Amino acid sequence: AWEFLGSFSTNRYAPNSTSNSYGTYGSPYSSNSINNSFGVYGSPYSNRSATNPYATNPPRLYDNQGNYRGQLSTNPYLPDSTSNPYGRYGSQYSADSINNPYGAGSRYSNSSPNNPYGTGLSIWGN
Repeated sequence: AWEFLGSFSTNRYAPNSTSNSYGTYGSPYSSNSINNSFGVYGSPYSNRSATNPYATNPPRLYDNQGNYRGQLSTNPYLPDSTSNPYGRYGSQYSADSINNPYGAGSRYSNSSPNNPYGTGLSIWGN
């Protein structure tokens, strides 16, 4: 079953933001936080973690229209990983990548995780 894991965002004040260390999804103590290094989605050893460079089932990102925006992962070899420098969602040259400051990563886009006042991207884990 898919589970909402918060909003991937640099907005420290948004209640669902992973950057809000006092919020449910940003706290390093929350069981479903990608910031909890002992949790399923934040552990460097979990196959479902955003921080495991070998994970094959990391959380998925969606914008506020429900469009798929890749897998939130440090795995550079996954085709849809945000850390794959040659992939659609990780390349700094791809319009769909959060690593492109002129594309999906623009700090002026409301759904960009790089907008400190935006909503960010929804994170869903399985």
